[in-house]
Amino acid sequence: WNLYMDGASNVKGSGANIILEGPDNTTLEQVFKLNFKASNNQAKYETLIASLKLAKEVGAKKLRCYTDS
Repeated sequence: WNLYMDGASNVKGSGANIILEGPDNTTLEQVFKLNFKASNNQAKYETLIASLKLAKEVGAKKLRCYTDS
């Protein structure tokens, strides 16, 4: 499985983008807004946590993570 993720924060709020690609060419994408004020680093950590939960839900055993952090 390949995971591409990014979390960001600015004056308009914080959010996350997750793309999870499976071995059978399945692609899952999630985009969401955080419902609390967060720093840029906090947004990235929350995105990582959500990404790992998603990977676990789909049964990923091996995961390559790609992020800008």
